[in-house]
Amino acid sequence: MPKVILISQFPLPYSKIGSWTTLYKNYLEADHHLIDIIICEPPNYDFEDVTYKFVKNNFTSKIKKKLTKEPYLEYLTNLKSIIIPNENYVVQIVDNFGLVKPLVNFLRSHNLRKSVYIQFFYHGFVPFYGNFQSRWFYDNIDEMVLLTRDSYINHLSFYTELPVIFSILHNGIDTSQFFEVSKETKQDLKNRLGINAKSVFIWCSQDRPKKGLDFIVNVWKSLGERVYDCELLVVGASRVEAIQGVKFLGRIPNDDLPKYYQVADVYLFPTLCQEGFGMSLIEALHCGCFCIASALGGVLEVLDYGKYGKLIEDPHFPNRWKDAILEYLNGSYEQTKLPKDKYSMNEWNKNMNGLIVAAKERMI
Repeated sequence: MPKVILISQFPLPYSKIGSWTTLYKNYLEADHHLIDIIICEPPNYDFEDVTYKFVKNNFTSKIKKKLTKEPYLEYLTNLKSIIIPNENYVVQIVDNFGLVKPLVNFLRSHNLRKSVYIQFFYHGFVPFYGNFQSRWFYDNIDEMVLLTRDSYINHLSFYTELPVIFSILHNGIDTSQFFEVSKETKQDLKNRLGINAKSVFIWCSQDRPKKGLDFIVNVWKSLGERVYDCELLVVGASRVEAIQGVKFLGRIPNDDLPKYYQVADVYLFPTLCQEGFGMSLIEALHCGCFCIASALGGVLEVLDYGKYGKLIEDPHFPNRWKDAILEYLNGSYEQTKLPKDKYSMNEWNKNMNGLIVAAKERMI
């Protein structure tokens, strides 16, 4: 059977925060994963049952890359040492568009292209390439894996040619960490965290303009006394400004993050860009939060077009958010709970194995 090789631009496991690196960490630590080899920079520790080929990132390797004008030289050299003639392989690439052309040229120059099935995972939403630029890319990969069907529809409407297999793999989170707690436990968490508000809202992301923090803070300010008994927890951003009812908590370690979702009632996701999926959305949903989110990108599909939360159709209009927050406080929304396994790590692992098995079968 074909072996599966993951080429990663990050060390795996990855010591910093990252959505897809976390997904692979969960997958490779679980039983019955189907990845055999990882090509990456050396991590802090290795996964036990995976063969590694390490990419050097020292002075000598940097000089070689500069002289050869090939930034992926180490990756390709390692790949060459792995591939055995007349055997088949599935090669996975995540979001690294720049690697595809050097990889394909390398495989062709060694008469190996037919022996390798290129499975490309894209965690964005909108098409990466322009219509004409895309043709070489889609002519030379074997499968494009997207986060949502809506992203596929977006690609389909944008490109005039798509000569490649498409698949969908939703993100998944560890539901043994992110889960809803009882009312008693929730109140105990509030007491321990020093939260006295009747209703708790939470925002959690990186502090970048497209994530909408300044936008939602201004919305909060404009609500004034109407949110006097509420509190907004801001996770992932450190600010020194004092705003009534807003707590800036800065970066929170991953292991501590669930309790902040669990103590909250409402998760605000005011993204101002076309999100690929929104990992924090499903973390909040599994912790029992009601979600109010921008109707942009993959968010609509994640919330099942409003079944699992309130979608803001005009997310750049502050009044739409003010109305949604007040409607929640007035008890206007009924919450539909997310099924336990939906968007779970177990579901992701199972579906990843399905994608790999299907790829292997196409090579037989």
